[in-house]
Amino acid sequence: MDFPGRTPPPRKPTYFVTRRVFLALLGVVYLIAFASLWSQIDGLVGSEGILPAAEFIEQVHRAAGEGEAGGGWPVYFQVPTICLLSASDSMLHALCAVGCVLSLVLVAGVAPMATLVLLWAIYLSLAVVCRVFLSFQWDALLLETGFLAIFLAPATLLPRFSRESPPPAAAIWLLRLLLFKFMVASGVVKLTYGDPSWWDGTALSFHYETQPIPAWTSWYVHHLPLWFHKISVWLTLAIEIVVPVLIFFPGRVRLVPLAAFFALMVAVAVTGNYGFFNLLTLVLCLLLVDDSRWPRRLRQMARDAGAVAPRRRWRIAVFAPLACLYGYMLLVGVLVDTMRPQVTLPESLGNVLLKPYPHVAAFRTINSYGLFRVMTKTRPEITIEGSRDGRQWETYEFKWKPGDPARAPAFVQPHMPRLDWQMWFAALRLDAGGMPPWLAQFLGRLATGSEPVRALIERDPFAGGPPPEMIRLTLHSYRFTDAETRRRDGTWWRREVIRQYPPFRFGRR
Repeated sequence: MDFPGRTPPPRKPTYFVTRRVFLALLGVVYLIAFASLWSQIDGLVGSEGILPAAEFIEQVHRAAGEGEAGGGWPVYFQVPTICLLSASDSMLHALCAVGCVLSLVLVAGVAPMATLVLLWAIYLSLAVVCRVFLSFQWDALLLETGFLAIFLAPATLLPRFSRESPPPAAAIWLLRLLLFKFMVASGVVKLTYGDPSWWDGTALSFHYETQPIPAWTSWYVHHLPLWFHKISVWLTLAIEIVVPVLIFFPGRVRLVPLAAFFALMVAVAVTGNYGFFNLLTLVLCLLLVDDSRWPRRLRQMARDAGAVAPRRRWRIAVFAPLACLYGYMLLVGVLVDTMRPQVTLPESLGNVLLKPYPHVAAFRTINSYGLFRVMTKTRPEITIEGSRDGRQWETYEFKWKPGDPARAPAFVQPHMPRLDWQMWFAALRLDAGGMPPWLAQFLGRLATGSEPVRALIERDPFAGGPPPEMIRLTLHSYRFTDAETRRRDGTWWRREVIRQYPPFRFGRR
C-alpha cells in the first residue's frame, strides 16, 4: 500500500523480455554456426576430407581398448562426442541438419531448456571430431554461452511469459561473469605476453594488414595515420580491461559497458572477418539490459508476467555446485593461461588446483580466452602450386585468403571459412620452421582430386583432368599496396617470395 507523499519502493528489475530476446538471438548464432559448418563438413572431416572424423574415432576406440577390454563410459568423458556411435558422412550431415532445425526451434522459443541441451551436445560433438577446424575462440565461447544458457532458459514447452519462472539471478550473473572474463582476459593477455607493440600503441598499425582474413575496408583503415592507430589501441585496452568492471554496477551504469562493447564489436566487424564472433559477443551483452529498457508494450508484458510467474526452487540445488565449479575453473583458467608467463605456482598447490582441470576441459565449456595476445607484424602466405611434369606449374586459388594481388579482400562473415583461416596459422608455423600435420594431408587430398576438398577452394587448375604428380609450397610475404600503386595498376597487395620448398611427389594415380 502506498501512502500519500511517500516514494514507492523501486521495482526489482525483471528479465523476462531480455531472456526471450537473448535466447532467440543465441538461436540465430547457433543457426549460423551449424549452417556455415555444414557447407564445409565433407571437405574438412568427411570420409574424403582433410582430417576424416571416422579415422579419428577409430583411433579413439583403439586407444581406449574397446576391442579387448570392452571400453565403456570413460571414453565419453575423454572424447565427449555423439560421433563415438558413428562418424560416417551421413552422421556428420545429420548432426548439422538437426543443429539447424533445433536452432530455429530455439528462435521460436519452443522447449528452450531441452533445445539448448541438445544444441550444446551436438556442437560439442562436432567440435571434438573437427579438431583443429573448430578450435577457434568463438567456438569455445559458443559452447560456454550455450551451456550457461541452459540454466537461464525456462523449463516450459511453449513461449508464454505467464508460465515461465523468473530468470534465475544466478544464471544471469554467470553469463555476465562470462562476458567479463572474456573481455578482461582478451585485454590482460595483450599486456602480459611481452609484445611491446601493445605497450607502445603500435599494435593496430599492423593488425588490419596481418589479420587472418582482411576485408576491403582493412586496406583503407591500415593507411590511416599512426596517431589514429595509437588512440585505437588505448581505447581497445580501456574497453577490454577497465570498462568491464562496470558490468557489476547497478542500473544505468551497465549501459556504459553495453555501449562500449557494442562499439568495439562493430569496429571489429567492419574491418575484418571473424565469423559469428561479433554477433555472439553482442548477444551476451544483452544481459546487461533489464526489461525496463525495452519498448512499453514489452515492459508491460514483463510486469504482468512477474506478478503471476511460478517460482521453481529446484534451480538453487543446481546452481550452487555449478557456481562453485565455474568459479574454480575460472581461477584455474586465469592461472594456467592468462597469467601463465608471470605466475609460477608451487608444485604442491599446482597439483591440487590443476589436476581436475583436464577432465572438465575436455567438454570445452569453461574456457580461458585471449585474442591477439601477440600481434603479428608480417604476413606470410602459402601459395600452393601443382605440376604434371615438373616444368609447368599451376596455382590453386583459395576463396577468401589473399592470393592474386589484384583481387580485392572481401567480406565473408558471418560465414566462417575454416580452411582459409587455418591456412593463416599454417603460414605462420611454416615461416617459423614447422608444418602442421593437417597441411600435408590437405596437399594429399588435392593431389588425389578429392571433390569435397576441391569444393573448399576457389579454383583447382587440374579439375576435369589428370591430377598433378607434384605439389609445391611457396611462402610469400604480403603487404598492402600504397594508394598510388593501387590507383595505377589496381592491385591491393604486393608480394615477395620468402622461400620455396621442394615439391611433394605423389606419382600417377
